[in-house]
Amino acid sequence: MRDIMGLMKQVQSAQAKLQEMQAEMETVEVEGEAGGGLVKIRLNAKGTMRGVSIDATLLKAEEREILEDLIVAAHAEARKKAEAVLAEKMKDATGGLPLPPGLKLF
Repeated sequence: MRDIMGLMKQVQSAQAKLQEMQAEMETVEVEGEAGGGLVKIRLNAKGTMRGVSIDATLLKAEEREILEDLIVAAHAEARKKAEAVLAEKMKDATGGLPLPPGLKLF
């Protein structure tokens, strides 16, 4: 019975940390880039796009397809960085709790 009470306290503590972390993830930003920095995309750690920067040299009609591909690549890089930040924060917030691998809490 003592183990259950200890586990409940850990769960409550982790829950509070997760709520704080969710709020923090709105403000943490990561940036992905493609084409040697010609296209940059900013996301918050939850994956919401915050901004796009496109070098003026890409704003030519004949460069449209390249630009589209670079935007996709920059977004993928930023998303990967956001997921890494989130995973690290989750690890800190749930430290010690035996959670199954791959469990997504938000």
